[in-house]
Amino acid sequence: MIKVKITANEEKQRLDRFLKKYFKNAPLSYIYKLVRKNVKVNGRRVPENTILKLGDEVTIYISKEEADSFMPKNSIKSSKRQFGIAYEDDNIIIVEKPYGLLTHGTSEEKRNTLTNQVIGYLIETQAYNPKKDITFAPSPVNRLDRNTTGLVMFGKNYASLKSLNKMMREREHIKKYYLTIVSGEVNRELKLTDRMTKDIENNKIVVNRDISGKLMETIARPLVSKGEYTLLEVELITGRTHQIRAHLAKAGYPIIGDAKYGDPHVNNRMRKQFALTTQFLHSYRLYFNDSLTPLENMKGKEIISSLPKKLKSIEDSLFN
Repeated sequence: MIKVKITANEEKQRLDRFLKKYFKNAPLSYIYKLVRKNVKVNGRRVPENTILKLGDEVTIYISKEEADSFMPKNSIKSSKRQFGIAYEDDNIIIVEKPYGLLTHGTSEEKRNTLTNQVIGYLIETQAYNPKKDITFAPSPVNRLDRNTTGLVMFGKNYASLKSLNKMMREREHIKKYYLTIVSGEVNRELKLTDRMTKDIENNKIVVNRDISGKLMETIARPLVSKGEYTLLEVELITGRTHQIRAHLAKAGYPIIGDAKYGDPHVNNRMRKQFALTTQFLHSYRLYFNDSLTPLENMKGKEIISSLPKKLKSIEDSLFN
């Protein structure tokens, strides 16, 4: 017999979904069989769609050996911290992702990711206890490419993560801004609206006006223009894969250093002059136009991340 006390990070979800997270390796058929025969909430049998409340006691009538067979075997493996902290409170942490670090794990790299590093930090500071909150883990709500640097937001608890995800979906709550340098002279604001489809074989997106593609909206504002290059502030309205890189390239202003969407001749020049081998793209500013519970204190806040040293050196060389 196993007893689980529902915490604030596990409440307000259906019983069957809680059990599926608890027994990650179990098939759904096993979960529903458990609910019918071997699970009680506060001493009573209840249907699978029962919404769990804070303090509820879920009793599961199976052996520890059987439970262990369906629970994840791998513990969270943290790596040496590489990120900076731009903002943190009880509900949210906003970190500065460095160059070369994945936001999430892939089949090639599962351990040393930004997410694992942040979780490791939160465990060390006792802001998160995976042994207590078995079905919850802090997670990022925005994702940056491996070689894009800057601000990434994490919800530190279930309520905050749920609200942050809703705020990101509804778009008007959080404004997201990037700094980039492009090839070409931009002397006016660009409002780019197109559609995109994925080229899975080449891990790229194709920008077009195909009605079946996903909507992309990007606003680019010139900050400094000198000679062949322009420093842009880019506001991301939608958040598609490679959106800024592909959208600006399609508009005729490829990002310097971008091997996937950029101009090979410009990239070769950047490589020789600055040893720049990846896109010059930095998520530098977040503005919380509005916020939802329990993040009310974020309303009106602006979080800033300065350009990394190498990118700042390139900016200074090109525009000073």
